Amino acid sequence: MLPSSRKPYTNAALAHRERWRGRVGLMLVASLSVLAGMTDAIGFMASGDFVSFMSGNTTRLAVAISEGDLGLTGRLLLLVATFIAGNALGVVVSRVSQRHALPLLLCIAALLCGGALWPFAEMLPALLAAIVAMGMLNAAVEEVNGLPVGLTYVTGALSRFGRGLGRWMMGERRSGWRVQLIPWTGMFVGAVLGALLEHQLGLRALLISGALAAFLGVVTLKIPRRWHLGYMPR
Repeated sequence: MLPSSRKPYTNAALAHRERWRGRVGLMLVASLSVLAGMTDAIGFMASGDFVSFMSGNTTRLAVAISEGDLGLTGRLLLLVATFIAGNALGVVVSRVSQRHALPLLLCIAALLCGGALWPFAEMLPALLAAIVAMGMLNAAVEEVNGLPVGLTYVTGALSRFGRGLGRWMMGERRSGWRVQLIPWTGMFVGAVLGALLEHQLGLRALLISGALAAFLGVVTLKIPRRWHLGYMPR
């Protein structure tokens, strides 16, 4: 009788733990999306270029090519390539640090603060530092309880939400699609904050982004190690 009486308790405990792992993961996603939105808005307002929204830079690249603007074409190609390199570097830092989020987020913080303190009028190096940081950010969380999430881009999240809404309208009751609004909301809120900060501080507003990245890195130390391993890319 003892094993059978303990089994429901064990299952309930496991289900409770899974729910909390999902909630903590989504709170982390929301916070990191705020960081991404804030940084993207600051970079865009200060330079006219997107820091994390590579879909926008890709469209601008196509337009620049069609207009024969070689200078802008080269600049946008550099931005896109830098973002790709940042993603690759994020995975490398994650693996070298044995998939601990703190070293990754501290590297991101250092890049953002370095960009904010860039002392020269030509801001391209500062912009590239911020782009590398946003590429690296994607290595902090890749999925939560099996649901894919994006931190520096929200087109996929909105698409998954829309498809889930369509299935719900057709009577299907799959779970998980509503949470796709979390990274979009986080990025939107962050972009509003970033725009307000850039109005006051200019590119130096990236110092706030850097401080937020470092703070979130410290916060991740409170997340159970096994949970965070499930969030980060393998």
